[in-house]
Amino acid sequence: MTDLAARVAPPRPAVSDRLKFYGTWIGAALVLLVLPQVFSSGGSLTTFSLVGISIIFALSYNILLGQTGMLSFGHAVYYGLGGFLAIHAINFLGANKWAIPLPVVPLIGGLAGLFLAALIGWVMTQRSGTAFAMISLGLAELVASSALILRTFFGGEAGISANRAKLFKVFGLSFGPQIQIYYLIAAWTLIAMIAMYALTRTPLGRMCNAVRDNPERVQFVGYDPHVVRYLAFCFSGFFAGIAGALAAINFEIANSAYLGAVQSGTVLFAAYIGGIGFFIGPIVGAIFVTVLSLVLSDLTQVWQLYFGLFFIAVVVFAPGGITGLLMMHRPLVRAGMLSRVLPSYLLAALPTLALCTGLMLMIETIVHYTVNPHEDPNRVSFGIPFNAASPLTWAASAALIIVGFILARMAWKRVAESWDTTLTAARAKVHAA
Repeated sequence: MTDLAARVAPPRPAVSDRLKFYGTWIGAALVLLVLPQVFSSGGSLTTFSLVGISIIFALSYNILLGQTGMLSFGHAVYYGLGGFLAIHAINFLGANKWAIPLPVVPLIGGLAGLFLAALIGWVMTQRSGTAFAMISLGLAELVASSALILRTFFGGEAGISANRAKLFKVFGLSFGPQIQIYYLIAAWTLIAMIAMYALTRTPLGRMCNAVRDNPERVQFVGYDPHVVRYLAFCFSGFFAGIAGALAAINFEIANSAYLGAVQSGTVLFAAYIGGIGFFIGPIVGAIFVTVLSLVLSDLTQVWQLYFGLFFIAVVVFAPGGITGLLMMHRPLVRAGMLSRVLPSYLLAALPTLALCTGLMLMIETIVHYTVNPHEDPNRVSFGIPFNAASPLTWAASAALIIVGFILARMAWKRVAESWDTTLTAARAKVHAA
């Protein structure tokens, strides 16, 4: 019996693998500690705080979409409810002088998200696919409209505000300065990442993947796909509530925007752009989407249009997301052949950049004539000055689009040929080794 158990039990990870695993999380903690020392401005701290909140929110969404295969259009409901409960908790605890510090408040938001998910999830998770997506969309619209009606709880259009510095001080920290809020968010981000990664390694996490891939087979081997989806839904709501509570603490306000379709769409974009097939994908997507939205909003007034175009490009040309593109190159890196495809990439980058520049010029020119036709036609977008009223601008944008498209199409065909040849050689080299 002992020999049989030894053969059946999975082998223990090697010492090097365990050191690599723990070293990754220790390295992440060190990065979070050092970042404010390198980038100490107020804008940097605010950006890092927003990134941390987005990471938790995107990972919570990926429990549904990436792990269990449930597309939700209303994930902001649990995010928003967690934020509102956190604000009410801060006001209540501050008014009654309870000895509960601010670092505990995100847990209240998480429990609020868990409560709502457990309350409505049993019915919602009866179905998956399109039915679940439509139910989630209807629920999102219902709660978002209720936020403007139930003013006692949601505060109407103005929302509910609070003062986080009035809570019980732990270790003398008032959590008034942004640096203290950053470290609070960073700590919760690290805890949530570890917890959600651990969830993916449990039997429940494995069954979520099985339900995503083949629910009929899961039912055949004795598991109920509905129960698996329900448990995943509850965990997702819990972590989304934590993210919403951290957002409410960061801004000291919660309003109807927390519950809106924009918030649900943003987390969908972050998870999908980063790559839903990998645990690190939503992390990459959350960082990319948060930074990109902040940068684009300073460069152009129609930044959401560019954001949508980029998302469409990812869906069409890179369905695996940014992480999927990076992971495609692992065989080449292991075989030491990555340098063989880099020249073709550089060659394709030039016409692609020309195509994007032409599209940008045309979009900004059209925006000038449709949105601000009476303003000065001399504009600056993405650091490029141009005259929106000049025929040369139209001609230049058309030429860049046409020529860039033709050359980019030819160049990317060469990239595909170089990629296939190099990948075949890399696999043969690894197999021979």
